[in-house]
Amino acid sequence: MKIDLEFLGALTEAPGISGHESRVRSLIRDKVAPYADEVRTDAMGNLFITKKSKGRGRKLRVMLAAHMDEVGLLITFVDKSGYLRFTRVGGIDPRLLPAKRVLVGPKNVPGVIGTWPVHFLRRRTDRDRVPSDEELAIDIGASSQEEAQALAGPGDYAYFGTKTERWGDILKAKALDDRLGCYLLTELLKNRYPFDLEAVFTVQEEVGLRGAAVAAYDFRPDLAFILEGTGAADFPLAQKSGQGSTPALGGGPVITVMDRSVFCDRHLVQLLIDTSKSLGIPYQLKRPGIGGTDAGRISLSGGGVRTAVVAVACRYIHSPAALTSIRDIHRCLKLMHESLKHLNNLKI
Repeated sequence: MKIDLEFLGALTEAPGISGHESRVRSLIRDKVAPYADEVRTDAMGNLFITKKSKGRGRKLRVMLAAHMDEVGLLITFVDKSGYLRFTRVGGIDPRLLPAKRVLVGPKNVPGVIGTWPVHFLRRRTDRDRVPSDEELAIDIGASSQEEAQALAGPGDYAYFGTKTERWGDILKAKALDDRLGCYLLTELLKNRYPFDLEAVFTVQEEVGLRGAAVAAYDFRPDLAFILEGTGAADFPLAQKSGQGSTPALGGGPVITVMDRSVFCDRHLVQLLIDTSKSLGIPYQLKRPGIGGTDAGRISLSGGGVRTAVVAVACRYIHSPAALTSIRDIHRCLKLMHESLKHLNNLKI
């Protein structure tokens, strides 16, 4: 299974901040429509792809989910000098924002997030302090409020203007959380499995797992697998912090046992582990209690849904540029494909 880096690059570069996932949805719909029995979009903007199994009788109803949205910025007003003020959408560390290049609104207006240069800071303490959102602004080169408003305004989104690049086995891109999961899901849809499959590309995960709650209520699955990009811990100083360096790039698929949103089903977790071992694929366990995914809402839908989360590790997640291993993408795809083939044999 060769990784389609051209399509993955298009997915990562497309703007898709929470609540504004339409361009990502269009890319995915065009890609998977030839493999689908049914394609539909609900009122929230979730994209549903249905694949029916052959034969009659009661079959497992399996849901695969990956979220389309990414973190970013939302313009709140334009000041008299023509600077765009903003609020953060999703979990963005404010330390990452100064001097970053962004693209604003439907016209993709280029801008840079500006703040006071160090030369103008009067107090030494200001140099060690992270600027607040109120102290930052997006500069699009406008000289007046009127000039800026002709290009962008309140309600427009601003996303990081990052180009996707390959560095050997490493892929650098924005929005790997969760365009990686979206890519994996599009590839898995090329196959047919011995159960009824509903693949859902969800919206608004980064602001409260909202789309997933609606999607699970709609489909009412027996089982669900959530495909994600998750934070890697093998960055500088990780060892000195006492937190260790797991998960790491190149270490294989990351399997969740428990995070802040969910306790994953032990049978499904064991299936993933056993399948990894049988295929000779290295795997990693996500550090318990960190982060949350759509599994949190899906698992609580209806009378409860057995869920599992499989992810690809990414360094510098939720930032303008994250890194991941192409080899890990391939491993994760192989693990999920084989696990789904044997799902009907699972005794739970």
